[in-house]
Amino acid sequence: MKTAAIHSRIEPEVKAQAESILQRLGVSPTEAIRMFYTQITLRNGLPFSVDIPNETTEKALKDSREGENLEQFESVDDLMSSWGS
Repeated sequence: MKTAAIHSRIEPEVKAQAESILQRLGVSPTEAIRMFYTQITLRNGLPFSVDIPNETTEKALKDSREGENLEQFESVDDLMSSWGS
């Protein structure tokens, strides 16, 4: 079987973190890429949902990145109580 090479650049920290996870799973980076490409071909697209966030979500993401309009809670129970359940 012939093979083709893939060359890609990625941030070293992301690469190290991903490869650490793959190692724990017993999967090599090459096998992971092969699985990813196989899923793309089987699904005729990415094997996960990729959506453009709506305005509300985009604002929440921006606020989170900038540390604005955030609420903090002492516990999960306090968080749940804040939802008025």
